[in-house]
Amino acid sequence: MSTWTKSSWRQKPRIQMPEYTDAAALNAVEAQLSKYPPLVFAGEARSLKKQLAAASRGEAFLLQGGDCAESFEQFSADGIRDTFKVMLQMAMVLTYGAKVPVIKVGRMAGQFAKPRSAPTELKDGVELPSYRGDIINELAFTPEARIPDPKKMLQAYTQAAATLNLLRAFSKGGFADVHQVHSWTLGFTESDAAAAYRDLANRIADTLDFMKAAGLTAENNAELGSVDFYTSHEALLLEYEEALTRVDSTTGQQLAGSGHFIWIGDRTRQPDGAHVEFCSGVQNPIGLKCGPTTTADDLKVLMQKLNPENEAGRLTLIARFGAGSVGDHLPGLIKCVQEEGANVVWSCDAMHGNTIKSSSGYKTRPFESVRREVQEFFEIHRAEGTIPGGVHFEMTGADVTECTGGVRAVTDEDLSDRYHTACDPRLNASQSLELAFLISEELGRTGLNTKRKAG
Repeated sequence: MSTWTKSSWRQKPRIQMPEYTDAAALNAVEAQLSKYPPLVFAGEARSLKKQLAAASRGEAFLLQGGDCAESFEQFSADGIRDTFKVMLQMAMVLTYGAKVPVIKVGRMAGQFAKPRSAPTELKDGVELPSYRGDIINELAFTPEARIPDPKKMLQAYTQAAATLNLLRAFSKGGFADVHQVHSWTLGFTESDAAAAYRDLANRIADTLDFMKAAGLTAENNAELGSVDFYTSHEALLLEYEEALTRVDSTTGQQLAGSGHFIWIGDRTRQPDGAHVEFCSGVQNPIGLKCGPTTTADDLKVLMQKLNPENEAGRLTLIARFGAGSVGDHLPGLIKCVQEEGANVVWSCDAMHGNTIKSSSGYKTRPFESVRREVQEFFEIHRAEGTIPGGVHFEMTGADVTECTGGVRAVTDEDLSDRYHTACDPRLNASQSLELAFLISEELGRTGLNTKRKAG
């Protein structure tokens, strides 16, 4: 068996990665990045892994959300704040329904690279390489813009560091006060369209009022005014990942210093591929996207490679099948996990299997399809007696019109109003919060740790 090193992925087949034309420029960027401080620290990754282990037992619930692909051009403090704010609101509503802590993980500070369904795209008879995210090339449809530029990794690092700096300030600086967070949520439920969620919001308010009366406030209880917030992204551009990998002085293990939680996409989960090889050797919690083509045999091999010690909290399986298809695929994978006795967190990505082309020509995701896939995910876990451990969304705090439906009823005709995504359509703030209310009701009906409650 070959020994893992942070560069052993280079001997494996690689897909969905750019071919840089200037090797000297690439080497210079990798050398520069390798001297930079890591963006995250080993103790933080270990803390997240411990919390995810609790989620695998039904003692916590994972909320993972954020941008489809972070943009250099749209980067702003307000954008970070707004997405963080909506995730706090979602987490509070989910905490009430689940009655367990909610682990908050943003698709932020590293989600710059995107896999594509085709290597090239065609417009008006002109064929160019596909846009692969701002860390690789540019969105503009010109030959020059689509050339992979390694220097973009340095800009991505700088933006990720700035994002993390602000997130850490928001997390611990009073912005996350539970009473303030819920006051934002009450604003959402004031509209007639959201009346269905008003009762739940009022019950949360009553609980907070009771806590306040009992003397539990952010002023005398630091935990009510701060949160743990982690970052995550797809580990797609392995030159960037390797350059930021560091040895943890406490354990001697390698840490992917680019983010707390990294995942392998549905397109790059080849058991003998470069991405699985890299992720197998770092100590971070790892996510594995499982789509309709994931077989039980593949999953067995991948679980063994990615979590050979069967460590709780190490591996999160992120199911993404599409509404109406969950029942065709998820039960078989659950059976495989049970047969292997594997420790995993089951999470539901209800976005990637529900992308359609609207009548107005825009790529979109119907809110109703997203909601339905989440419901099917919970129903199947209920039937199997297993634990639905989390949800994974592409969303933003901005008032975009990219996904149709929701209480504010975005229509096909509305999509052109504020369609700002560079890649895939995201839920807006209102749709994200509505989904949290719906999931909270689902959690309230079924509970999480069914084995513990039955015992």
